[in-house]
Amino acid sequence: MILKRTEFIARVNIDEHTLETWLSEQWLMPLREEEGEAFTEADVARAKLIQDLALDFGVNEPGIDLALHLLDQLHGARTGLSLAKLRK
Repeated sequence: MILKRTEFIARVNIDEHTLETWLSEQWLMPLREEEGEAFTEADVARAKLIQDLALDFGVNEPGIDLALHLLDQLHGARTGLSLAKLRK
């Protein structure tokens, strides 16, 4: 399911300023369409992770940045391993 900006903000329960911060930090990178940003369920899950890290665990912005970077690396490694297995 694709969500427009206003739908995403409502679904994740954040304000416009918070979304702008997350976008500028590149913690979220929605698809770009003619009508504007298009957010996916993966974006929703990532936003909820950011909220959990900040609100539940008290992780600061540099810590969130590091956690997301490591998560992205792990995802990239898993994708690489899956592709390598398919080529065998």
